[in-house]
Amino acid sequence: MNTAATGTASVFGAVHLGYIIIETNRFADWRRFGTDAIGMHHDTLSPDLMRFRLDDQACRFLLRRGPAEDVVATGWHIDDHATFELIEARIRAHGVPLVQGSDEEAALRGVERLLRFPGPKGITQEICTTPVTSPEPLRMLASGFVTGDSGMGHIALTSTKPTQIRGYFNTVFDARLTDYIDETVSGVKLRIRFLRVNERHHSIAVAGTRGLPIDPIRTRVQHLNIQAATLDDVAQSYQRVHELGFGMALSVGQHTNDKELSYYARTPSGFEWEVGWNPIVIDETTWEPTTHQGISIWGHLPVGQIIVDKLAQFRAGARSLAHPENTVPALSGAGIADD
Repeated sequence: MNTAATGTASVFGAVHLGYIIIETNRFADWRRFGTDAIGMHHDTLSPDLMRFRLDDQACRFLLRRGPAEDVVATGWHIDDHATFELIEARIRAHGVPLVQGSDEEAALRGVERLLRFPGPKGITQEICTTPVTSPEPLRMLASGFVTGDSGMGHIALTSTKPTQIRGYFNTVFDARLTDYIDETVSGVKLRIRFLRVNERHHSIAVAGTRGLPIDPIRTRVQHLNIQAATLDDVAQSYQRVHELGFGMALSVGQHTNDKELSYYARTPSGFEWEVGWNPIVIDETTWEPTTHQGISIWGHLPVGQIIVDKLAQFRAGARSLAHPENTVPALSGAGIADD
């Protein structure tokens, strides 16, 4: 972030992806997907609310009943109250409204203090402090997941205004550019920007088409990622996804930029879910952004994509031309052009 323009210190490194909120009416399918396929811990809160855990924190995924079939909010854990208030003041200074979460809303998310504000693509952004830990032992098929100082994984978006989204997360969280990937998918040329807010290679990925600005993805997020503790966890969950009949988007492969070995399953809501292992950790003293050609060193081959899927992407792209994307201009500004 241009700290001289804001008069504030950087918050980089004190921000961690903490939880994700998904709205769905497919509770039974999501419970099977999350517990029996991916291998997470599950808690039923009510007929309309359930949570998944990855570690000792009480909530990593909050699912609420509703029609969106999509991610509707991302929650960012902030290290301390002073940094929380710095971010709050930063957002207010740009004239963007914030809403204080109620005690009940904070409890559902397993946090102490909660504020929410508008985010790109209609995904509400939330900041919180002091995650609540659960005394209940984990009951899950996976041996564990990597969270900690790196946060819980990442989200990936497609956008008609990718430079503005980069500007948004730079303004709010001092996000840094890690690298780019140039890729062609089904004849469409993409540039993917990878943004980090801590030592994790990226917490946000933003893909934009070159040339005509279209968004070929129906959902607000293209995929989300969690990091498995072991290679065996990746292999075993990959097998369970197949055996339980859930769709597979991309087979096992390894990425060019963060070197993560992963696969992509299709969630009951339609967006993709990446389970990965062993991505590189950024050394801030030596890292320089570069551009990679193609998303994968090997693997990550499309699985079962049919003409209906391609037509759906074309329809989504056409719709995006008629519905301008909201990047919250007060926070994204003119955006940040590619280096």
